[in-house]
Order: sequence, then structure tokens, then C-alpha cells
Amino acid sequence: MDYKRRRERVFLVLAGIFLGTLSLLNILGISRFIDLSFEVFGLNVPMVVAVGVLPYPITFICTDLISELYGRKRATEVVWVGLLLNVWVVFLLWIGGALPGFEAIDPETGGLLADDAGRLPVFFEIRTLAFGAVTASMIAYLVAQWCDVQLFHFWKWLTNGRHLWLRNNGSTLISQLVDTVSVILITHYWARALPIDENAALGAQLVTFIASGYAFKLTVALVDTGPIYGLVAVLRPFLGIRKGEEIGPGSEPHQLAGEDAQMLAEDLRR
Repeated sequence: MDYKRRRERVFLVLAGIFLGTLSLLNILGISRFIDLSFEVFGLNVPMVVAVGVLPYPITFICTDLISELYGRKRATEVVWVGLLLNVWVVFLLWIGGALPGFEAIDPETGGLLADDAGRLPVFFEIRTLAFGAVTASMIAYLVAQWCDVQLFHFWKWLTNGRHLWLRNNGSTLISQLVDTVSVILITHYWARALPIDENAALGAQLVTFIASGYAFKLTVALVDTGPIYGLVAVLRPFLGIRKGEEIGPGSEPHQLAGEDAQMLAEDLRR
């Protein structure tokens, strides 16, 4: 079996899903807020989440799988590439608006003319929202993903490679809380990009945004435990990795045969 090729392809798929999802959520960002409020025993529970939050938990599934199979260094490298991708998205949005186009220009101010509804061209609305949230997203992303990778490996060391559910949920739940609080507070106080009702109490609205985003991420993180276990169980024999083993950078795959293959099978059954 060509384990080297398999390992490279699986890593590319996981990294590709991670980076593709990251770029998508940065563009969607806070372009729309979704009302998921519900009632429990007659009590209305507000839940408002930005559309960019929807694909975000996928990034933590990818980093957890990379951490479990490929080790801390590979997971950290992917996180840093994701940060550079954020910078690249900002640059493309900036240069896309800086270059001349066919939009109507106000001859007096030199700025773009709004339509009859008072709205700018679609690209510039997306650009404004993205600029408003991307700095918050970059800071929160870097801190949260760093926490996720470090906590994942701390619990892996603490449990001697056992209890995948603990490091998967523990690292993700704490890092998601860090991310949610950071991105909401920075988006409001620095970018002023949240849909805040000036006639209502600010604190209550911020708490609603934080609680709603975290509750959504918490639910997804708990639900993804089963798929994480299933994927690890499938990928370990597919990649030729024994239980508790990681593929570090430069690791040379070995052809498993005879006694080695039997040892791998026994490790995976434990």
C-alpha cells in the first residue's frame, strides 16, 4: 500500500476544507444575521447568529483531525496559513475597490453614488462589512485556533492518548468560547458593525450575540464527537497509523506486513 500518497492526499483534503471554509466565512461574515429564536415552556429564548458562524465549526473538526493524525506542528502550520489567507482576502477586497470601475461617481465628493434606496453597489457593501468584521475575525481566529491546538495536545498528553472525546470537546468548547467573546466585542467596539438597537440596553444585546453564537457552536461541537471518532477509526488503518501514533513532518511511511500489520490491527481494536 502507498501510505505516503494516502497521507499526503488526506492532509490536503483536510487542509483544503479548512482553508476553503475559512475564506468563505470571512466573506459572508456579518452580511446577514439569522434568527433562530425558540420557545421553551412559554419562555422565548433569543438566538441570533451571523451567517458566517454556520460553517465555522467545520474548521475545528479539521484542526482536531489534523492534530490527532498529523501532530501539533502540522496543525499549527495550518492555523498560520489560515491567518495569511485572512490577510490575502482583505488585500483582494481592498484592491478590488481601489481599482477604477463603472460605478456612478458623485462629481462633488468624488465618492460612489448610492441608489434610490440609499445603498452602495453590492461589492462595496460586502467590502465594507468584511472590513468591519475581518480584523475581529483574524484576532479571534488566531487566539481561538491556537487555544484549540494547544489544549487538544495538553489533554492528549494528560490522558496518554486516550479519551479522544475529551480532547476533541474540551479543546473545541473552550476555544469556541474565546472566539465568540472576542469576535463579538471587537466587531462592536472597534468595527461598529453589529446591528445594535440604540433604544435597547447594549449589554443585553451583546450577551445575546455571544450566548447565541456560543450555543450554536457548542451544539455542533457536541454533535461532531461521533463523526470525529468514526473518521479517526477509518483514517488510522487507511493511513497506516497505529493507535496513539502521529505523522510528524518528514515522517517516512512504512509498509505494514506480517507482524507489523497484526500490531496495527490490535492497536485499532483497542
